[in-house]
Amino acid sequence: MANRTGLFILVFGASAILSLLGCGYNEHTKFQTAFLPSTPHPAAPEVAEPPSLEPNPYLHSEVPKVIAQRTISVPSEADYLMQRADQAFQRGRRFYQANDLQEARREFDSAIDLMLEASASNPPDRQAFEARLDEMVDAIHRYDLAGLGAGVDVDAARFDKAPIDDLLQMTFPVDPKLKDKVKDQVQATASQLPLSVNDAVLSYINFFSGRGRRTLMAGLERAGRYRPLISRILQEEGVPQELIYLAQAESGFLPRAVSYAAAGGMWQFLTWRGHEYGLLQSQYSDDRYDPEKATRASARHLHDLYNMFGDWYLAMAAYNCGPLNVQRAVERTGYADFWELRARHVLPAQTNNYVPVILAMTIMAKNAAEYGLDGVVPDAPLEYDTIEVASLTNLALVADLTDAPLQELVDLNPALLRGVAPAGYALHVPKGTGSMLSASLQMIPADRRASWRMHKVASGETLASIGKHYGMTASSIAAANGMKTDSPATGDHLLIPVAYRTPAPAVARHATAKPRARTQRKRPAYTRSASNRQPRAAGE
Repeated sequence: MANRTGLFILVFGASAILSLLGCGYNEHTKFQTAFLPSTPHPAAPEVAEPPSLEPNPYLHSEVPKVIAQRTISVPSEADYLMQRADQAFQRGRRFYQANDLQEARREFDSAIDLMLEASASNPPDRQAFEARLDEMVDAIHRYDLAGLGAGVDVDAARFDKAPIDDLLQMTFPVDPKLKDKVKDQVQATASQLPLSVNDAVLSYINFFSGRGRRTLMAGLERAGRYRPLISRILQEEGVPQELIYLAQAESGFLPRAVSYAAAGGMWQFLTWRGHEYGLLQSQYSDDRYDPEKATRASARHLHDLYNMFGDWYLAMAAYNCGPLNVQRAVERTGYADFWELRARHVLPAQTNNYVPVILAMTIMAKNAAEYGLDGVVPDAPLEYDTIEVASLTNLALVADLTDAPLQELVDLNPALLRGVAPAGYALHVPKGTGSMLSASLQMIPADRRASWRMHKVASGETLASIGKHYGMTASSIAAANGMKTDSPATGDHLLIPVAYRTPAPAVARHATAKPRARTQRKRPAYTRSASNRQPRAAGE
């Protein structure tokens, strides 16, 4: 088969394919997208025979007459090809979950090829065909975007290094040509936050225009995921919209960013400060990593600091080093002015740079074309449904029921530290799947949702082959589903009574690691010198 390229699907999307099909295109597509490796299935523990349950409502029961009548009609060539395409797609999903990415790629390609061939055969219901093709293309695209997909180790929570750790330790030269240019820009810029232009701000504009450009651009891209959410909350809490760039400076909009001083989340809260604003921790979750909860807490904290000092620059400084440090600096000097306190060196060294960093980012983002940033394409806003889980619920089970890649669920729920959501947790799931998921979970015993899985039977699968995939006996699966036969029908959904091993609590390694002379990071946006670090005061 000729080399396929995923770019075709990703760029033109399903609509472009369908447009092409309408012109009578009948060749097999050259469809290919990149897959990243996923974690192999762990060795299954011994599982006791589950108790007998009511028959699984997901299994096929007596076929209604209207359905029976349709099954005896002779399917068209297009119907036959669509059925084969669906079988290939389901096999691809099984291979993907089993970490056999080569076979998964082959089956996904085959599914799309068969659908295109079916289009050339003039399916009797063109609208249904187009909807199914669009659905299939979107599903494959989501698996590709998920990267680690079903194999991601959700019990080993990963954390990102907070970029602010390195930024505040740097000093940069000032380009004298910038001063007049930036002053003119600021005068023409509408802003709820006062914008100042001085050497400190200009030095960071110079940095973000050169060596720090990738850092700035990466944050602006990720900002697209959360901008609508953050903008709404800042407005509701009476905080200037420009303080969204405080989050960019703190974390680069990485929900699981962690500083070496143990501040965590997009807004970099210390544990005790988070508690003051309702950000709680448990063995399963940490609210500091929840973008919505942390944004609300940050906006309220910033508003409180403004009420305390009557100045947004002092409020930002207090956010960084703590209100007590700022209050003492004001009392010591008699000046309630950030720039005066900075000039007198009565604030922590890192705080001296904190406000200039945020102002530089704000000025550049508001004048994107002037700095060559107008070509930055923000990530699409995250959209999701939210359901409250009634009992401990495994994310892998949620992935089974919503047909979503596991990594997508992890990305939607960064506050979860393990692969399970605790009872009462507000779980984010892909848009449009919330109601279906709530109904599906009702079919599964509450005390089994932390461990059991749901498996959609593919063509040719038996209880024995399914049991081998999950490391259990066919009789265990039959008992869990109230089955009397070992030959499930294609398309059936089977409860899989696997066991869940409670993992050790996740540890944010960056929170305790000692600073090194130079830190080499895998993420290209944050390759910075980290020498001469100073501890951040406990007051973020």
